[in-house]
Amino acid sequence: MQINKWIIGLITIEIILHLCEIAFDVMQHMHFYGFAFLMDNLARAVKIAKELQYRQETNQMELYKPYDYQIKFHNSNATQRLLMAGNRVGKSFCGAMEMAFHCTGLYPEWWTGRKFNRPVRCWAGGVSNETTRDVCQKELVGQPDDPSARGKGSIPLNLIGDTVRKAGVPNALNSLVVKHKTGGYSRIGFKAYEMGKEKWMGESLDVIWLDEEPPQSIYSQALTRTADKGGIVYMTFTPEQGMTETVAQFVNNLKDSQDLIQATWDDAPHMTKSVRDQILQALPPHERKMREKGIPQLGSGLVFPVAEEDIVCDPFDIPDYYPRICGIDFGWDHPTACAWLAWDRDSDIVYVYDSYSMRQETVPVHASAIKSRNRWIPVIYPMDGRQADKGSGKSLAMQYREEGVNLLKEHFTNPPQQGMKEGTGGISVEAGVMEMLTRFQTKRLKIFKNQNKLMEEIRMYHRKDGKIIPMNDDVISAMRYGVMSLRKARVKNTEPIQIESDSEFNLF
Repeated sequence: MQINKWIIGLITIEIILHLCEIAFDVMQHMHFYGFAFLMDNLARAVKIAKELQYRQETNQMELYKPYDYQIKFHNSNATQRLLMAGNRVGKSFCGAMEMAFHCTGLYPEWWTGRKFNRPVRCWAGGVSNETTRDVCQKELVGQPDDPSARGKGSIPLNLIGDTVRKAGVPNALNSLVVKHKTGGYSRIGFKAYEMGKEKWMGESLDVIWLDEEPPQSIYSQALTRTADKGGIVYMTFTPEQGMTETVAQFVNNLKDSQDLIQATWDDAPHMTKSVRDQILQALPPHERKMREKGIPQLGSGLVFPVAEEDIVCDPFDIPDYYPRICGIDFGWDHPTACAWLAWDRDSDIVYVYDSYSMRQETVPVHASAIKSRNRWIPVIYPMDGRQADKGSGKSLAMQYREEGVNLLKEHFTNPPQQGMKEGTGGISVEAGVMEMLTRFQTKRLKIFKNQNKLMEEIRMYHRKDGKIIPMNDDVISAMRYGVMSLRKARVKNTEPIQIESDSEFNLF
């Protein structure tokens, strides 16, 4: 709770002065009034103090003195806003104050952000009905399970009108009305993500507040609900799910209609060192930056949280001077997959222009498909291609070479560090994933629109508890081998010959 210390100071002084007056009066008249006089006046002082305290608690709006980051948030005119902050810095209270100002029309003098000069229709939502009650409702109205706390949220008590209870959820509100300065009434409805996107349809709204990160489907519905009125959608959360698609569009691809405000413990004066230390000691190390600074961590969520329109491109004829390479990922129960890449060295853009995926087929079948896409293109393969087949005793790599596939002599490794020998780069998946993510984010890795299988995999490729889930990632793996082997890509020149050694060609 944020309270104007200056006002509190004045109130405290008023009480102290009154008590001093009483004491002086008692000394002057003790012989006259006696003990009864003293008790009566002390009771009056206590009553005054309680009344002042009650007025404070039931009019947070009047006493609201926002921090700098909160002022920045309120004064943004963007129709989509994200307040991404560490824990306990006051982000939910900030979101509640924003809604209180819009619903009442009682904007402070410092306010330069969006204003409504009429009553508004609003929604406030959280993950579940219970969390919506315990956060949104509490910050707007007061502690849900305490009737005496009504009006101790961001909306002043005297402006709270009728309320409607939510069936099946103890102490939860379905909606309430708020008196607007024009004499009309604004309305706030309480929603939950768990209700499904269907419950987020239908109404045309002015303001939607989403506390905690919503699923993309819910966020899309929120934008739709406010579109015709030119309304606003704002979110307040700590990025616990990592770099999701929702977070990524504000962090990596901010549009003119969007604004990102970030806040850390350093931006909240009430977060003292002792409080910080107490919280940090209770947190696992990998969560500390996220909780303290509001920085998305590699938690759960999409591996490539990038808008699809920034990934795909229209197919075009690949120029002959673009070096090319093919990555292959072997499989049986899961598909054997290939991805063909072309590299525009001038702009450093890599294009994935073709792919292949087939399960439970033999080497000759896969080899035929590969050779049909230009036999001269070198093929990079993973380390398991060196394993010998139990039946023939031949490795997979040898079998593909016998079928005429232009496999490189050595299996895949990441690029070596500068000054190190080829083959010393290791086979880390994370290194390749981060390189692809960086290229996606900087628009230096593009996928032809007709590569449906690869795009399906990208949409499903995700982390859980920081770890990549290795499912439905066959073409992605093939693409990763290719991206991390651009140093081995080659340009079409003469009729290719079987590559005997990686060192036999050095294009650059």
